[in-house]
Amino acid sequence: MTGATGFIGTALCKRLLEEGLSVHGTVRFLDPSILPRGVAPVQLESIEKKGEWETILNDTDTVVHLAARVHAKKDSASNPFAEYRKVNVMGSERLALTAAEFGVKRFIFMSSAKVNGERTEGKSRGQRSEVRGQGSVSKQFFSEEDVPEPQDPYAVSKWEAEQVLHKNSDETGMELVVLRPPLVYGPGVKANFLKLMKIVDKGTPLPLAKIDNRRSFIYIENLVDAVLTCIKHSGSAGQTYFVSDNEDVSTPELIRKIASALKKPARLFPFPKLLLFILGRIAGKGAAVDRLIGSLTVDISKIRSELGWKPPFTMEHGLRETAKWYLN
Repeated sequence: MTGATGFIGTALCKRLLEEGLSVHGTVRFLDPSILPRGVAPVQLESIEKKGEWETILNDTDTVVHLAARVHAKKDSASNPFAEYRKVNVMGSERLALTAAEFGVKRFIFMSSAKVNGERTEGKSRGQRSEVRGQGSVSKQFFSEEDVPEPQDPYAVSKWEAEQVLHKNSDETGMELVVLRPPLVYGPGVKANFLKLMKIVDKGTPLPLAKIDNRRSFIYIENLVDAVLTCIKHSGSAGQTYFVSDNEDVSTPELIRKIASALKKPARLFPFPKLLLFILGRIAGKGAAVDRLIGSLTVDISKIRSELGWKPPFTMEHGLRETAKWYLN
């Protein structure tokens, strides 16, 4: 496993060990204490260097590739796009080529729902009905049949990586599985989700009461379970899957759920959506505001029907465990 010390990798390592699997995790510094007990550490200086993979891949049947260059608030690289490509595309390609040379059977690649775009409303997407209250509404979502429309360097690099990995799979016969999760949360979460928890915990009033968007999320243990299913199930070979909690919520609903898990009141008040959009642009926080007021939902019908997978944990459970970790 690459990225074994990260947010997803740490949780996945623990689950794989519980399943009785032998796990090797790549680390930059040879310090066994940074990995869950039982994971064999393998020092790897850089993902882009092909020559360092040989000793790791001998006698390995599955590679789970989590390591990636992710979003940075302040990117010091002179050419960030090139850096994303070097790590996320070239690094993934070299790893896959070497894995195939050593007879690795299956390669599981952690991509992103952002490969399909930033928003689902206002797009020509698939639709399904969702029961809300006494009626139903038409809901747009990303599906595996959509043409990808990545919008930023990170998402573009993930889409390009998917393409080179599929090409490698076609040429070598090594099985490829691609997972596209939305935002992942759970104990150990960082970045925007953690910031939102802190804001709710402090009781800061938020002008989001009337936002009627829909967003998909996935609890870390649900994602781990999906990865394990793709490792074990023969039907996952050659497939791309969206995964989520299958409980899409609006931003105010999410805030209320977080507040409930923290045992705090949700302080929400109404504010015109257009003004939020404009003020966000003026303040240089346009992307953050878009995530709060826009919709991004994914359809998990394919993995449910083909692999029989469904998220084992509810969002309520996931948020409760995340809140417990946060408060401790």
